[in-house]
Amino acid sequence: MDLNNLEWLLAPLILSAKTLCFSLVLFITIGILLAYFLAFYKGKFKTFFELVIMFPLIFPPIATGFLLLYVFGRNGFIASFLNLEIVFSFKALVIASFLAALPLFVKPIQAAFENFPKDLIEAGLSLGKNRFEIAVFIIFPNIIGVLLASLILALGRGLGEVGITLMLGGNIIGKTDTVSLAIFNAVYDGQNEKALILSFVLVILSSFMFWMIGRLKHTRTFEV
Repeated sequence: MDLNNLEWLLAPLILSAKTLCFSLVLFITIGILLAYFLAFYKGKFKTFFELVIMFPLIFPPIATGFLLLYVFGRNGFIASFLNLEIVFSFKALVIASFLAALPLFVKPIQAAFENFPKDLIEAGLSLGKNRFEIAVFIIFPNIIGVLLASLILALGRGLGEVGITLMLGGNIIGKTDTVSLAIFNAVYDGQNEKALILSFVLVILSSFMFWMIGRLKHTRTFEV
């Protein structure tokens, strides 16, 4: 193993970092909207919507990735409708990271929304505030600890994603091989030292994320 050339180490780490940055944007936009919707939606399809959100968590990742090939593949209805090349591209990595971690992000925030004191929401409504203003200025500031902890947990799950990424991204060396897939490839090629170093980097990153979540546990959720 050539330790002087660190491309084998830096390339997957940079790719994973870029993937997580785009996933983060999706979490704080689509993810929060989904959590808000599931918390306050009272229709008869709520169980179905929750099942769809939880599907990547309870279904094997490889099988989930295979099913997503029919959705995002060249002949899939989403790729065809948007006229985009998604499979075996950077977009596939972002989608895989986002969907794999979505349940871990949505469910805690949904629970925080559902357990939020209803009298505070009613007080906001009585003062003429709309739902958006109540969410932004009353609810979010009081569940910021849950939101940040869920975000860190989701990003950690996205960092370790392999199954969906392998199927949807294709594991193309230098293009779609994230750090987790780089470990898989190193072990497959018998380069155990390389896999050990990459794994150690993930241990450091995961430990830091765990420490941050522990710090956020002391954040008071409903501080008024």
